[in-house]
Amino acid sequence: MTKCGTLSSQKNKKWIIKAVDRDRRRTIGWVIGNRDVKTFRRLYDQVKHLKTCIFYTDDWSAFKQVLPPKRHVVGKEHTLTIERDNSNTRHHLGRMTRKTKVVSKSLEMVDITLKMWCALTDQNIFKVFQSRALSIFM
Repeated sequence: MTKCGTLSSQKNKKWIIKAVDRDRRRTIGWVIGNRDVKTFRRLYDQVKHLKTCIFYTDDWSAFKQVLPPKRHVVGKEHTLTIERDNSNTRHHLGRMTRKTKVVSKSLEMVDITLKMWCALTDQNIFKVFQSRALSIFM
């Protein structure tokens, strides 16, 4: 779990904090908010039901305050998957770059964009939308 980046260059920055399934390389949850324990706790509430998972994080203090020590491993060597996911998100979604003028940055629109991104990066869902889009040209 880690930050994806800020959504504003102003002082009321909002952060996207994500959880990724390392085996499937898929985003399984996210929250948008301040970079604090309260925001991270909201994300943990989404994924804490996954009883057998281990949480691999960097050394951000909020992780230590919320995650159970027996299920928490700290270290940069374990965060490659989430960093790759964050990089792909920023690359494919213009709104995640700094000082962008691409689209609205309302929290609702950012959340909807992330939902669409997660759905369309699933091959089965993408194939359905791809065939519908291509049918327009046939």
